[in-house]
Amino acid sequence: MKKLIIATAALVMSAGMTLAASHSVRMGTEGAYPPYNFINDKGEVDGFERELGDELCKRAELSCTWVTNEWDSIIPNLVSGNYDTIVAGMSITAERDKVIDFTQAYTLPDPSAYLALSDDVDLENGVIAAQTNTIQAGFVAQSGATLVEFATPEETIAAVRNGEADAVLADKSYLAPIAAESSDLMLLSKEELIGGGIGMGIRESDGELKAKFDKAIQSMKDDGSLNALIKKWLPDAALF
Repeated sequence: MKKLIIATAALVMSAGMTLAASHSVRMGTEGAYPPYNFINDKGEVDGFERELGDELCKRAELSCTWVTNEWDSIIPNLVSGNYDTIVAGMSITAERDKVIDFTQAYTLPDPSAYLALSDDVDLENGVIAAQTNTIQAGFVAQSGATLVEFATPEETIAAVRNGEADAVLADKSYLAPIAAESSDLMLLSKEELIGGGIGMGIRESDGELKAKFDKAIQSMKDDGSLNALIKKWLPDAALF
């Protein structure tokens, strides 16, 4: 009987370990904001945050899968349990922190830049496009300019090209490659420094998961591997 009890206990422990190992942390991202995150030619999530997220999961000894979600509902769907983290170029702000929790930042604040058709745009009184629910949209709303919001970053660029907006305000790391590849668009010299850096969004009830990712992020800062990834994907961004 004693051997049976021991064997049963061992089986339960083994099953528990198997279940724990098989539980996959679902990493939520937008998949539409290169170089942070985008969908590659194979239909897979790619970019800075894919490479970073995979390494963080490895260091935290977690099995992770990737889920894409539209930006404007990305926080509500985290809270409702559709995935377990947000890894989507999301700046840490006091307003967002009232709804979800954040890990420590894995990038320093990235300058926000303006993209326009010419360099004589009236940024103070003009019409400025920004993606909905971003720090840039909040910044424009509080300025003297007229804000027009769009669901996707691609639509903000189209708004400038078709005359709906005088300029778009977004992360410089997103806009700089577009300007470099476009003959009709240019980055303006004026930049804005807003937000508190980018971190992983996590439900406030998932403190243990947050602690694991905080530890993994810190280990990448300590050994220089985070800066190496930033240099690879975000060459103009500040380093830790």
